[in-house]
Amino acid sequence: MINTEYHYMVDFQLPDNITTEFMDLVPYQRMVVNKLFEEGKIVSYALSLENSKLWGIFSANSELEVMDIISDLPLTPFMKVDICLLTFYNDSKTSTPKFSLN
Repeated sequence: MINTEYHYMVDFQLPDNITTEFMDLVPYQRMVVNKLFEEGKIVSYALSLENSKLWGIFSANSELEVMDIISDLPLTPFMKVDICLLTFYNDSKTSTPKFSLN
């Protein structure tokens, strides 16, 4: 089996009513997210409270793997989720290195 990693954008819709139970799970969510960053499973993570949205770029072999990863996030049961396979993903860390004239 060929191991090919793809990037997936996960769009989380935060609940209309943020409960105490939800807020109590935020530190645990951050801990799990940090672990996924270390493992290379999350490459980007952003929150907009103004728009009640959370976005993550995940590195995985399939959408099924992404669903498995996000099922381990403690806040996932509170949110609506949409997963999209990205055709490409660029960021400033993966851009062409700058050459020095020195």
